[in-house]
Amino acid sequence: MLKTTPFHGKHLAAGGRMVNFAGYDLPVMFRGIIPEHKKVRTAVGVFDVSHMGRIVVRGNGALNFINYLTTNDVSTLAVNQAQYSVMCYPHGGIVDDLVIYRLPDHYLLVVNGANNEKDTAWLRQHLSGDAQFENLTDQIAQLAVQGPKAEPTLQKICSTDLSTIGFYRAARTELAGVEMLVSRTGYTGEDGFELYFPAKYASTVWDAIFDAGREFEIEPIGLGARDTLRLEMKMALYGNDIDQTTNPIEAGLGWVVKLDKPGGFIGQDVLRRVHEEKPTRRLVCLEMLDNSIPRPRYSILSKDVEVGHVTSGTRSPSLDRGIALGYVRRDLAGTGTELEIDIRGRRAGARIVKPPFYKHGSRKQ
Repeated sequence: MLKTTPFHGKHLAAGGRMVNFAGYDLPVMFRGIIPEHKKVRTAVGVFDVSHMGRIVVRGNGALNFINYLTTNDVSTLAVNQAQYSVMCYPHGGIVDDLVIYRLPDHYLLVVNGANNEKDTAWLRQHLSGDAQFENLTDQIAQLAVQGPKAEPTLQKICSTDLSTIGFYRAARTELAGVEMLVSRTGYTGEDGFELYFPAKYASTVWDAIFDAGREFEIEPIGLGARDTLRLEMKMALYGNDIDQTTNPIEAGLGWVVKLDKPGGFIGQDVLRRVHEEKPTRRLVCLEMLDNSIPRPRYSILSKDVEVGHVTSGTRSPSLDRGIALGYVRRDLAGTGTELEIDIRGRRAGARIVKPPFYKHGSRKQ
């Protein structure tokens, strides 16, 4: 039986087209992927992301424990600051990507919903020292409110001046009368916030947000638009663009791999060698030169030779053209390189471009 989030009834009431995603019954769309996508780019939309995993780590050894399991340097985090990172296997493949919050008396790890059980087992396997962790996914609801009108929407019902919360920063505050953690983070390239609060208040918070955003014609947003929005920003998706067979350096995530951090981390030796010898392939951004739409697993070719494959692909609602992420041989990964993608037996031209595809997001740095 599929699991449900605390907002399941709201999705059904809003006419969501439900699908199985990560073992949850979640809406792939409401009004449609393209209008929902454009709503987030121009105004504000609400995503139920409660299927993500939420794991609290406490204890005097929490910092060393998390730092050993993740590639970024957690010791650099200030209180109420968040950090994007990855966990790796000893061979350098990626266990998962995640966001780590340093809060006053504990750390919060937000992991992919499909990997929640696997990640929990991985943490348990490596638990050492004075550190304890608890998976609170079922007790905490998570919403993402994204778009250039996200701040004015939430400010109406929030007791904290949201303009004081910087990018990848968080604050404990009261919103819709509910105490919660609010962070200026997201997955869309637009300004916006993610809210973490007790699941029992799901209906109260949902209704208050939609009342506050009525003047901006706020809408619920499904998984389909979430995917097109993240792809326009070259946000890697676990299971498509990264997994246990890929390493963070070839995936363009070298900026979260701190090879010299004290104490080291799982996979450090392999990733150091990849860094020094350079990866054999790179994850690149491809724009189609015609009206073709690339899809995952399509072959990428150069002079009739297969040189890689598409990992994510769609027609960009913002750019009105086909876009894709894919791994190609490193010698062919330069910006401006023209390649071909096999679109079900037909060759279509594509060009490597600099990320992100969409460069006009309202996200604040």
